[in-house]
Amino acid sequence: MAKLLFLFITFFITLPLSLSQSTAVDSCNGIFLSYNYTSGYPIPPTLLPADPSDQPYRFESILTILNNGLRELKSWRVYVGFEHGEVLVSASNAVLDDGTLLPANVGNGTVFAGFPERDLKTAVETAGDWSQMGAQVRLVGTQFGVAEPDVPLPSTITLANDGFSCPALTKLGSWMHLCCTEDSTRRSNITIGEDFHPLQNGDVTIMYDVIHSYETNYWTQVTISNHNPLHQLDNWKLIWEWKRDEFIFAMKGAYPSVIDGTDCIFGKQGEHYKEMDFSNVLNCERTPTIIDLPPTMANNSDLGMIPFCCRNGTILPPTMDQTKSVSAFQMQVFKMPNEFNRTQLIPPQNWKIMGDVNQDYQCAPPVRVSPSRFPNPTGLSSESTAIASWQVVCNKTESKGATPRCCVSFSAFFNDSVVPCNTCACGCKNSPSNTCSASVPALLLPSEALLVPFENRTRKTTEFAKLHNRPLPKPLPCGDNCGVSINWHLNTDYEDGWTARITLFNWDETDIVDWFAALQFDKAVPGIQTMYSFNGSALPGIPANNTIFMQGKPGLNHLLAERDGKNPKKNPRVPGTQQSVLMFTKKTTPGIKVARGDGFPTKVFFNGEECSLPSILPSNAYRMSVATIFFGFLLAVVALLFLQ
Repeated sequence: MAKLLFLFITFFITLPLSLSQSTAVDSCNGIFLSYNYTSGYPIPPTLLPADPSDQPYRFESILTILNNGLRELKSWRVYVGFEHGEVLVSASNAVLDDGTLLPANVGNGTVFAGFPERDLKTAVETAGDWSQMGAQVRLVGTQFGVAEPDVPLPSTITLANDGFSCPALTKLGSWMHLCCTEDSTRRSNITIGEDFHPLQNGDVTIMYDVIHSYETNYWTQVTISNHNPLHQLDNWKLIWEWKRDEFIFAMKGAYPSVIDGTDCIFGKQGEHYKEMDFSNVLNCERTPTIIDLPPTMANNSDLGMIPFCCRNGTILPPTMDQTKSVSAFQMQVFKMPNEFNRTQLIPPQNWKIMGDVNQDYQCAPPVRVSPSRFPNPTGLSSESTAIASWQVVCNKTESKGATPRCCVSFSAFFNDSVVPCNTCACGCKNSPSNTCSASVPALLLPSEALLVPFENRTRKTTEFAKLHNRPLPKPLPCGDNCGVSINWHLNTDYEDGWTARITLFNWDETDIVDWFAALQFDKAVPGIQTMYSFNGSALPGIPANNTIFMQGKPGLNHLLAERDGKNPKKNPRVPGTQQSVLMFTKKTTPGIKVARGDGFPTKVFFNGEECSLPSILPSNAYRMSVATIFFGFLLAVVALLFLQ
């Protein structure tokens, strides 16, 4: 024991032990626990002397657990009864047992669990190797109201594992300790307040609902809901981190991107589940990536049959279709022996969600909420309730320097020139300077050039520039390189109202299904009256009653891909197009200056992505000829013909 004590002191060289402390360690033949407050000082804001009870102080402490017994301690858990409004900022070699990430409010007490090493071996099986027998948890946080010479010790510390009896603790100044001994009849009575958090709002929320619970495993339903009115998720991928060696045995409604049980076979899971055929296990990764199933699997009795599943990873905004703004799947999760209890249910941590289009979401830790309710699967009017529920809230973050995938051009009845999409609006290929300039502004276009791919516009563009005596740069500007472009054309402007025409162009090789667009204006939105070929309306209060949302009508929500012209050898390729006219009144927007800029959108979104807008507006310095106005009308007719 003297040798063991020497190793203990050596390991804690930064924590000198008094004679009484050494005696306490030496005399414990069970699980030794101690808590030592090491330092602290006031931190801003300074509330002294007016409000001493609310004055914040930094504190640093060390929680120690040492296995001096004869049996290995599996998955150690220690309760610390914080009682001074503590906010824990960091903890080494441990995590909060309920899965809460730091910083966290632990002022009502909390349970620590070992991580990454969870088990404490004995001196016998390690030849007294303290690094395998014990754990030292260095705590840093904030406490309130306890100033020197008082010491902000917790009310108690105790072992939270079943099968141990812990006596009253001993306090010696800034140090407290106790020794817990084995007692197979004892069950831990440590319960942290199970107050449920209210449901929170976010761009995307994820519910983790345990619907069936057994001794060794449970079934959970994961529901992803999109609440952002202007963004969708395409080919969503969901990632989390298991903290307790759990693994996915089966799933319905979704699938892991990697199906592999190797990590279980050669890991702790294989050591315990010796009779399990791990070739049937779906995934044993610590951080699995979950993907959606295609619609063809929706009615598959083995993999589908889950409401809101199997949509190819597409989650639409609720403004477009409430029933398609949700995706769900179920999975069977197996636990390890130290978690064998029907009520021992802990969700995974470090959630991430992303899509091909909108990739930047920041997710908060899961929080316990009231159990979710579900419609009875038998069709009865009663509801079924989840055993336990957690909510994860994710919000979209602005990605710096992200390249758009769509762009906008502006035109108007009073000018025969179209202000095109910006040069390289959606990026340029590497080293474009040999053939075109990535920095020269795009050349103004004749309206008929909008229907022609960029590589076929050169002749029309240069002739138009010469017609208006505009200089031609050398080299000419590069194209916009966008898969989708949108033309906003100011059609008319009269005393009581005005009209505009929006045309969508798909230059990609694939159809765009369930497209939607949103346009934001400074003043125009309250005047929207009619949208002729699309379904659309103003979105009140999103973000400030300045947004118009539109989508294709039923059966017309496919924006077709670019295709060959009638004679591929002579005619250029033709984009897929859709078009609608919008009518506005001026009665609800007094003082609006349509032609001077109020009639043009300040932001445009297509399928949730913000599009590149031109840096200038069409000039109204002179009016177009009757022939040019007629050609603008002809362009609308031609575009509509492409829709047929």
